[in-house]
Amino acid sequence: MTKPAIRPATPADIPAIAAIYTHAVLHGTASWELNPPGEAEMLRRFETILAGGYPYLVAEREGEVLGYAYAGAYRPRPAYRATVENSIYIAPTAQGLGVGGLLLDALMKACTEHGFRQMIAVIGDGTGASVGSRRLHEKAGFRLIGVAEKVGFKHGRWLDQMLMQKELGEGDRSPPPF
Repeated sequence: MTKPAIRPATPADIPAIAAIYTHAVLHGTASWELNPPGEAEMLRRFETILAGGYPYLVAEREGEVLGYAYAGAYRPRPAYRATVENSIYIAPTAQGLGVGGLLLDALMKACTEHGFRQMIAVIGDGTGASVGSRRLHEKAGFRLIGVAEKVGFKHGRWLDQMLMQKELGEGDRSPPPF
């Protein structure tokens, strides 16, 4: 099996991205949406991420999108401008094959090159169904910075939200470049 290529996402990837996200919304706890958005909404979100100057990547092998990752604003206030929040979703058939690690590594590199200094992972149910996401981030050097307990309700149960953080580039050793 060949290693997936990591590349910038394009509008042509939106149907595959939407399908991956739909599965995550309906069957997982990584997203706390209850109803999956359609392709038009996913395209709108994609365009918003790019317009904000953030990276949006896909993992592709032999023309099939296996997963995607993007960074966006952690919070909307200007003082947070050097901090990003990541999102990573993997197709069910590609989970456990290392695609998430490839995407996260590429996303951290892209964010560092853009001058971002901190990356936050907001992991839904990081102590339960999303334990794979927690382990992925731990392996990449993220550290636990907090758990908000029982703040979401999905699939008939209360969910915790885990926050993890990783310094990028110069971190807090100098002011942000923007």
